[in-house]
Amino acid sequence: RGPPGRGMAAVAFERRVLRRAAEHHYLRVRLELPDGGARLNAAQFKQLVVTALRELHGEVGAALPVDVLTYEEKTLSAILRVTSSGFVKLWSALTLLGFYQNRRCAFRVLQTSPFLLALSGNSRELVLD
Repeated sequence: RGPPGRGMAAVAFERRVLRRAAEHHYLRVRLELPDGGARLNAAQFKQLVVTALRELHGEVGAALPVDVLTYEEKTLSAILRVTSSGFVKLWSALTLLGFYQNRRCAFRVLQTSPFLLALSGNSRELVLD
């Protein structure tokens, strides 16, 4: 029973902590090409990601396992998966890439999470009727 004078029993709370770090991290990214015109297919987009890694981190960086889980050619947007140990390397390489085929470009990292489900919806893009 709870403390005297109260009709409710005491409730015990248990805190649970994730002891093992996530194996992967996910990034929602968009490639911005200010002068427009260029359309990349999924293979070209992946090659650009590898190029960004190679330019900043060399051949070791280019060997970092990165998967393009979804790619939308119309908006040049993708969801990337990388091992958690390579997360910072990927993000820094994408951020510092400035050119694609001698034209200015920029990767924008829109969302990141160790959980893919967290990237499935974005409340900022929610349209209410």
